[in-house]
Amino acid sequence: MRHFNGKIQISRWSIYLLLMILAAGSLYPFIFMFLTSLTQKKIMTASFDFSAMDLRNYKNLLSGFPILTYVKNSLIVVSCACFFNVVIATLAGYAFAKKKFPLKEVIFWLYLATLMMPGQVILIPVFTIMKNLNMLNTYPSLFAVILDAFGVFLMRQFMEGIPDDLIESARIDGCGELGTFIRVILPLSKPVIVSLVVFTFITSWNDFIWPLVMITKDEMKTLTLGLSMLQNAYVSSYGLIMAGATLAFIFPFILYCILQKQFVEGIALSGIKG
Repeated sequence: MRHFNGKIQISRWSIYLLLMILAAGSLYPFIFMFLTSLTQKKIMTASFDFSAMDLRNYKNLLSGFPILTYVKNSLIVVSCACFFNVVIATLAGYAFAKKKFPLKEVIFWLYLATLMMPGQVILIPVFTIMKNLNMLNTYPSLFAVILDAFGVFLMRQFMEGIPDDLIESARIDGCGELGTFIRVILPLSKPVIVSLVVFTFITSWNDFIWPLVMITKDEMKTLTLGLSMLQNAYVSSYGLIMAGATLAFIFPFILYCILQKQFVEGIALSGIKG
């Protein structure tokens, strides 16, 4: 720490040390989760016997628990949710950003107002609708509720920054409405589309309430819902519970690591402040 003209200048190494401490504090819960998954703990403690660690909990999950079925269900649900959310959000966002139609702003803000309504409020009405449509215990009943106004808002914010001259140039070159959207709008929107995919993936992957309400058959359960059964079946086996939590954590973590650069870029370009 140095003094210049009465002002305190903090050294670069002090900042690095502080950031390392904060990073270590953020990573500790995940490290604790992983190390616990390698033990056979009956009591949750912060001490570990590294010599007794093994992969028995993971073997028990794969052999005596239908975790692969739950993973498959979750992957199907998040894939459908990401696909339909991107399609709907990009088309609607383009319409709200670049098209003129009556009451456009009113419709947009009314649509956006649905984000202010807690999911618990519409839980019973949505369940009733799904039941009347015979959609309980189906994949659409799980990913349909993930499609909300946030994606449209995100895409609209970004597409408003695309110059109208590019769209006019595409039309002069002979592109129709669909061709302009596919060849001009979508390539320019790639960073924010990646951001929307990450948001949708994490939201759908970690969702617990909707699967709990919509699914009654064991073979249709998602990973988060299936892992909740470990607490009942293996109350004292914290290692097994943490092994399941580790497997559930791996998929969104890998996705974020792969798309991290595009995700950050998309958030910055769309004008969303953290």
